[in-house]
Amino acid sequence: MSSHGLSVKGDTGSKRIALECEHQSGMLYVVPAESSWVCSDDKLHAHALAGFFRQLGQLENPAIDEVMQRWGLYYRAREIGSEGHDDQVEG
Repeated sequence: MSSHGLSVKGDTGSKRIALECEHQSGMLYVVPAESSWVCSDDKLHAHALAGFFRQLGQLENPAIDEVMQRWGLYYRAREIGSEGHDDQVEG
């Protein structure tokens, strides 16, 4: 387990994202798909997750909003190449 509870493994074609803390553990698999062909293999996981959360938010489904809020997850799409993305969370 990494110091942040997340680790990305996989070279080409797919990625495995291990999520682990003292209370939860899981594995998220990211594989090439219809909407990910434009991205390089090394950024496939970031591309897929950003696109997924962008599209999920556009559904404007109260049940999805409720589950995300329950787990403290919020997503905001940003302009590509925007500054201040490493350690800052804007509210």
